[in-house]
Amino acid sequence: MSRARLFVLRLAVVAMLATLVGRLWYLQVADGDRYVQAAADVRIRTVALPPIRGRIVDVAGRPLVTNRTRPVVTVDGVALAHQPDGGRAVLERLGEVLGQPSRQLAEKVRPCGPRVPQPCWRGSPYEPVPVAEGVEAPVALQISERRQDFPGVSTELRPVRVYPLGPAAAHTLGYAQGAQGRDGLEAVYDRRLAGTPGRRDVAVDNTGKVTRTVRETPPVPGNTLVTSVDARIQAIAEQALGRALSRSGGTSGAAVVLESRTGRVTALAGRPAYDPSVWTDGVTAREYARLPLLSQAVQGQWAPGSTWKVASTAAAAAAGYPLGATYDCPAGYRVGDRVFGNFGDADLSRMTMHGALVRSCDTIFYRFADELWRRGSDALQQTARGFGFGRPTGVDLPGEAAGAVPDAASKQAQWRATRQETCRRAGSGYPELADRERAAYLTAVARENCRGAGVWRGGDAANVSIGQGGVLVTPLQLARAYAAIANGGTLHSPRVGLRIERPDGTTAETITPPVAGRLPASAETLRFLRQALAEVPRSGTAEGAFEGFPFDEIAVAGKTGTAEAFGRRDTSWFASFAPDPAYTVVVVLSEGGRGAE
Repeated sequence: MSRARLFVLRLAVVAMLATLVGRLWYLQVADGDRYVQAAADVRIRTVALPPIRGRIVDVAGRPLVTNRTRPVVTVDGVALAHQPDGGRAVLERLGEVLGQPSRQLAEKVRPCGPRVPQPCWRGSPYEPVPVAEGVEAPVALQISERRQDFPGVSTELRPVRVYPLGPAAAHTLGYAQGAQGRDGLEAVYDRRLAGTPGRRDVAVDNTGKVTRTVRETPPVPGNTLVTSVDARIQAIAEQALGRALSRSGGTSGAAVVLESRTGRVTALAGRPAYDPSVWTDGVTAREYARLPLLSQAVQGQWAPGSTWKVASTAAAAAAGYPLGATYDCPAGYRVGDRVFGNFGDADLSRMTMHGALVRSCDTIFYRFADELWRRGSDALQQTARGFGFGRPTGVDLPGEAAGAVPDAASKQAQWRATRQETCRRAGSGYPELADRERAAYLTAVARENCRGAGVWRGGDAANVSIGQGGVLVTPLQLARAYAAIANGGTLHSPRVGLRIERPDGTTAETITPPVAGRLPASAETLRFLRQALAEVPRSGTAEGAFEGFPFDEIAVAGKTGTAEAFGRRDTSWFASFAPDPAYTVVVVLSEGGRGAE
């Protein structure tokens, strides 16, 4: 190559570099402020895209909670802000169509802030704000066809939760609602049901107006929760519970059905109940306060009455009382200066422990409790706790009650906490009560407690032995204990969830009820309990209720219970398992009368 050509080439390269450097200087120095401002005028904002929540189904795949779409009217707050009047005219026209005051619509659209009261919008300002859900199709069509009258207003289909069973299992299924939070299975399995939100990144100018979508990641639907609930059995339990409460005049109640061998929940029914569809459009604070949200099966607590005697029998056996021996069952048994009587003051003569369970003799258990108390033994309480009483079962539902197993320590703590008021009432009584009989009863109790100084006495132990005197259980706790008697002693932590399925139908997780322990009873004692409970419906306290029942087809074993409460009708219980022993069924009727009925 000649020197002339090489010189020209070098000159061209130098000229190009000089041009590039000059252009960079111009962009970054001479005209830099303009480009900095332009860059500042375009910002990226992220909008969350909610996923479709997963379904909840029963053991056979029948829907318990599912989704359906319905028209929703949304408003783009940023688009309204760009209207000459800030969107006031648009909201007024929209309010006329929807039948809502424009002021209420404006409150729903305004972003929340430290000085902005409810209602307001807590989401992203670049996300459409729902202002009316479940609108009629003609209304939605009218809005969508008059775009020029409703700039920034859209109609779209959004999913809402649907409860095909109505009030049935409402407390078990729970709800998932923004401000009201979560409850039931919707709360416990929220992470699996919720899915994964998507995201949309949008570019906005310096006025806040969206100019384009930069990128978008679609949401991933939630998983399906398959439960061990059988919708057919749930419906039967609901109907039976409703009929029983109607006949007895009871105020509340529950029915629990468990798989005896596995601890899986087949049905949980409770009254009073409510229709969870009330959550679809949201509830006001006043409506929320009136909803019967307490799950009677899991959170309701009652004295168990004679259904508790299975634990007392196991305690007596462990303490050395022979199950095959005979014991006197008089009309009354004296503990200290008080006579504790049989139900109806019945004198049932001598009988074995088998007969004491079948015919529900109280005085035999009073004797055991008094003698154990005199020996300084807490075998009754220790055995009861071994049966799972006095602590939550660990079921996969929130807010479970623990129940109560009274003992010397708890009585002393209660007395210390209430002694000032107790001793004041011992002197003043209850003059404010119109029911003079109840006032006299409460005054007598206050005087006895004030004098007693919280000391645990033989009478306290006697009451505990028959499931009274401060003993409290939930229907689920009692069902778990009877299931363990039926299955040979294994105490499970019950589970409603069976498995988690991905949106494509494959199994993501299998849910197994954990083993919580073993009943504190020998195989011989458990066999004795099963044999005695099998006689209760045939020739014992439940014989009248089971008249004509086909025992040759279904071998029911169970125990009746009647718990007394001063000033109120008795609480009625029946705890049972059948057949051999696939299911455990426990039913309680508050103020339902005698368990034998």
